[in-house]
Amino acid sequence: MTEDILINITPQETRVALVVQGAVQELHIERTLTRGLAGNVYLGKVVRVLPGMQSAFIDIGLERAAFLHVADIWEARPHDGANGSSSNSNSAPTPIEKILFDGQVLTVQVIKDPIGTKGARLSTQISIAGRMLVYLPQDKHIGISQKIEKESEREALRARLAGLLPPDEKGGYIVRTQAEDASDADLAADVDYLRKTWGAIMTGARTRPATSLLYQDLSLAQRVLRDFVHDETAAILVDSRENYLKLVEFAQVYTPSVLSRLQHYTGERPLFDLYGVEEEILRALGRRVDLKSGGYLIVDQTEAMTTIDVNTGGFVGGRNFADTIFKTNLEAAHAIARQLRLRNLGGIIILDFIDMENTEHRNAVLAELKKTLSRDRTKVSVSGFSALGLVEMTRKRTRESLAHILCEPCPACGGKGQVKTSRTICYEILRELLREAKQFNPREFRIVASQEVVDLFLEEESQHLAMLGDFIGKRISLQVERGYHQEQYDVILM
Repeated sequence: MTEDILINITPQETRVALVVQGAVQELHIERTLTRGLAGNVYLGKVVRVLPGMQSAFIDIGLERAAFLHVADIWEARPHDGANGSSSNSNSAPTPIEKILFDGQVLTVQVIKDPIGTKGARLSTQISIAGRMLVYLPQDKHIGISQKIEKESEREALRARLAGLLPPDEKGGYIVRTQAEDASDADLAADVDYLRKTWGAIMTGARTRPATSLLYQDLSLAQRVLRDFVHDETAAILVDSRENYLKLVEFAQVYTPSVLSRLQHYTGERPLFDLYGVEEEILRALGRRVDLKSGGYLIVDQTEAMTTIDVNTGGFVGGRNFADTIFKTNLEAAHAIARQLRLRNLGGIIILDFIDMENTEHRNAVLAELKKTLSRDRTKVSVSGFSALGLVEMTRKRTRESLAHILCEPCPACGGKGQVKTSRTICYEILRELLREAKQFNPREFRIVASQEVVDLFLEEESQHLAMLGDFIGKRISLQVERGYHQEQYDVILM
């Protein structure tokens, strides 16, 4: 199936949509304000060395000087093998005053963003992240991610990568978990990209003035060219001419194979409107997902896990009830796989398919789910049906979910997804009035509340309010506050 990649770029954010056969499969959003500095490489200048703190302040061109501790200064040390462990890792580091001096220029990388009044934290040990590998240009060894637990797999990956490295390679690599299923071509492409990137950094360090930015972690649009494009990608449409030219320049150096598919979109209609992406974003933020057959999904995302419930709704198309359930669950399997990618849901996910008595039906639905999930670029693990008829699965968290990027907890319900009824609030107010009347002796009580609560006091609850006024012997008045939500109220003593 051919795939189109749509890139919508504005000064404040970049949005990317992956569209397969007219349907949006993935959404990626990166906002300019939240990119941060971590990973950036600068040509820094030592402003002041502090022997007492074994630290130094480094000017990297930011508002505040950055901070470099002696523990973050790289020193060449012999290694006792390919696993990258140091044979003298317990030896004391050289004092910082013997390494750095005021005015010295050195290449540094930000490892922690500035916070409040604190400047960025730096390291002189540079690491450049690729799609499947992390390049360590100063440290010649091949390490494997600890998340790859089987020793046989670790050794096989180490041997494969070693065989792909050029003879003049002086740096080392860390193999990330994404490389578990990577081909030799994928690994070789990552090595080539990382070596070119390091070469550009070295050239900048020799030719540019102090405090220059030598390398910035790739933008979302650049990562798309590096990580998302594959043989089935038909076109990459970019709606900003300036950024299109920048991507062409990037692709010419790092990903020349994508150049023929990179296009500048010049249509009058906004790119995301033309492909229906804006409507898809709105639907992806809702709980309910309608199926073509008339069934639907209910998606509930919480901090601990995500649950997806399948319902038949108005679907009655099967020969019998069991057939209807089976067809609904098959359609739901496809919709669930798409929603996981679209919303970028990660962590523990519980799927509640409609109960099926037929074992063959259950196996077929499970097989269809795994088949559709196989297209997901994020690692997914699926268990079978539990004793309660639930399917448990996990999906690796690689970035914030769509809802967490675009939404925040409701100020009215605090993220619960529900609010107290107007009648419940009326009764809370009546109890509050009684408590206040026992402690204070005002001339009048005034209730300030939302329109819905005041209307209820004036109509169906008017008798209860009058009875309470007679009981406490005080006048009770009502005032609508337009800015109050349904649960918000005040009782004012006049």
